Amino acid sequence: MRVPLLVCVSLCLSAAAGPVAAADRTCADLRQLYTGKGFTLVDVPQTEISGEHLRMCPQGPTCCTSTMEENLGSLSAKETEGLIREAGRSLQAAFNALHRGFDTYFTELHGNSERSLVEVLSPLGPLYSQNTRLYGDLYADLRQYYRGSALNLDETLSEFWSRLLERTFKISTPSDVSLSEDYLDCVAKQQETLRPFGDVPRDMKAKLIRAFVTARSFVQGLIVSGEVVRKVSQVHLSPECMKALMKLVYCPHCRGMASVKPCSNYCSNVMKGCLANQADLNPEWQNLIDTMIQVASSFSTEPSLDVVLSSIPARIYEAVHFLQENMDTFTTRVYQTCGTPGEQGTGSPALHEQRKKSSSLTASGYKPSPTAGLRLEMQVSDLSSKLREMRQYWTQLPVALCSKLAAAGAGQDKCWNGITKARYLPEVMGDGLANQINNPEVELDITKPDMTIRQQIMQLKIMSNRLKNALDGNDVDFQDASDDISGSGSGMCIGGQCPRNRPGLYAFSPDNNRVRGAAATSQTRLCGLLLPLPAAILLLQR
Repeated sequence: MRVPLLVCVSLCLSAAAGPVAAADRTCADLRQLYTGKGFTLVDVPQTEISGEHLRMCPQGPTCCTSTMEENLGSLSAKETEGLIREAGRSLQAAFNALHRGFDTYFTELHGNSERSLVEVLSPLGPLYSQNTRLYGDLYADLRQYYRGSALNLDETLSEFWSRLLERTFKISTPSDVSLSEDYLDCVAKQQETLRPFGDVPRDMKAKLIRAFVTARSFVQGLIVSGEVVRKVSQVHLSPECMKALMKLVYCPHCRGMASVKPCSNYCSNVMKGCLANQADLNPEWQNLIDTMIQVASSFSTEPSLDVVLSSIPARIYEAVHFLQENMDTFTTRVYQTCGTPGEQGTGSPALHEQRKKSSSLTASGYKPSPTAGLRLEMQVSDLSSKLREMRQYWTQLPVALCSKLAAAGAGQDKCWNGITKARYLPEVMGDGLANQINNPEVELDITKPDMTIRQQIMQLKIMSNRLKNALDGNDVDFQDASDDISGSGSGMCIGGQCPRNRPGLYAFSPDNNRVRGAAATSQTRLCGLLLPLPAAILLLQR
């Protein structure tokens, strides 16, 4: 009878050994992760405990207390918000770079055109030397308009030609004839009816207005786009999203599955739910990007931007020369309309001498060099290609986030599905708030969209309409394009510095499946994270 008794005792001991071994499962990996994230080890269990207290993670044996679950849940939301902000800063930086590049190019075109005034107009003699301020004012007005001034470009150009007509007529009038201000006003009014400068003012005005309206609207489109990114990237994630992120990122660590990455489709549903409102930007965002590409392409449409700006001095010369050649006819018609100011003399000797010296010069004979045309082509190509990379940003953001976090394609049978290590079965939701009605991971009220994001959708729509007006050559007012546009540099890291040495983002180390001290993960590796997609995905995979 002693043998059966020993066997019985032995079986009892063996049965007891199972639970003891499970209870004794170490929490060393989680303790290392927890301290690496900046938390203390006070009340952190050494071995697994019962998990009835868990509210975000699946209940069962766990290394996480209620406090740890709350801490890690908050951390998961903060880390994800940090990634979204870094992505936004990277995209803003890309818009700022496009703005700087185009602004430098356009400003150089404008400056080179202004500097060529002396060379082109000096043959006009006193008609140039006595009117340098008038020409300088024209360029200053054009520059101010491009920079966003509320100038009416049509009126500004009309005023320029009227003032030029006054001065040209005054110089051509005999020195012994006195011209009153009222008489010169009458002369100026003949600019539209008698067309003393030929077709140049009308033609030049149409081309300049189109060039400057499209250039200014394009720059404003880049600024508004960056502002939308900044504001949307600062939107906080919802409490429901925080719970879903905790379950996705840190619950496997609480369950002792530190090396198991989330299933790809599981991660997609969590991120699509968390970023549902952001994805609703996509239609108007793509519309704006496409319209900006159209505007950029218009810069190289004949007459191209560089030709229009560089030919301003030649067009002015052409106009003045036309008036010189027809001054006698024009003077006669002015006298008929405004009256004779005094006895006609022989006219200005200097002007007569200048007529002999000057020769005909037209805009077609004064074009930028082939190198300038090549530079414009490169500028348009670069702008268009980089803008295209940004088209899918809002819908690709969840993809980019999950490309670093989730398991690769071959591991979909042995990944964290929110409950255990197994395949994730639910289907992946579509993009946008309306498509999340059946999202199994993130609870959302699809009838309550985020109002900040809705406001930014409206800003995108307004800007797109203004750009389309600009393509038609219609002057537009950008004053209310964004409620607090602060310039091309807004939203960047303070003082040009990105914050450093934050706790590491998420828990997976790319070179080891075991949990490492996450404090060693430097923020500098993430400062450039999520560059305009698809480049973002490549960065996240590092």
